[in-house]
Amino acid sequence: MKEATDTMLKDTLFTSYAAMADGISSLFFPNVEVVIHDLATQQVVYIANNLSKRQLGDPSGLEEIGFNEDAEVIGPYEKLNWDGRKIRSVSVLVRNTNKQAVFVVCINMNISVFEDARNALDLFLSVTRLQPQPEQLFKDDWQEKINTFLHHWLNQHQTSLSAISQAQKKALVTALYHEGAFNAKSAADYIANVLSMGRATVFKYLRELKGK
Repeated sequence: MKEATDTMLKDTLFTSYAAMADGISSLFFPNVEVVIHDLATQQVVYIANNLSKRQLGDPSGLEEIGFNEDAEVIGPYEKLNWDGRKIRSVSVLVRNTNKQAVFVVCINMNISVFEDARNALDLFLSVTRLQPQPEQLFKDDWQEKINTFLHHWLNQHQTSLSAISQAQKKALVTALYHEGAFNAKSAADYIANVLSMGRATVFKYLRELKGK
């Protein structure tokens, strides 16, 4: 009976926070994404206004979280998105009536649009004191590592995601492979999505690399 009650409460919390996610992303559209992580499965279970190209069921990267019993809000902190834009994020812990954390709601804002008007927005941007990206939340953020390496490679080769050729995509997949980027679960799907490549093509390149 208690298990059924807990499940009903969790479902109610999820429905409420999913609606809140839709409201926040609608209010700040198109510059805000809201992602809900389920701590029981450590998976992404809801995305409103997808900016990060994550998918439902993707691993959250929350395997070794050490929650502080009093923690409610983590951040704000900055990350680099797949397209090279700066993202400012804040993460909120959602607890049940037993004070157990059941969801993490991450609100991600694209601040690159504000940087273009930095002088006018200096007051706004200086109000919030940034903290380092919290190690206790994402200890192995493989997506940001891929994003950082990918855009460093693009800068070195003086190209961009919109201009990269098929040959360069293959070279980039090779470079990512040697960096160990494909060791993470779902990394191949993520890289294929970011580079606008078919999954079959990425796996073909990987088979060729592993055969050498």
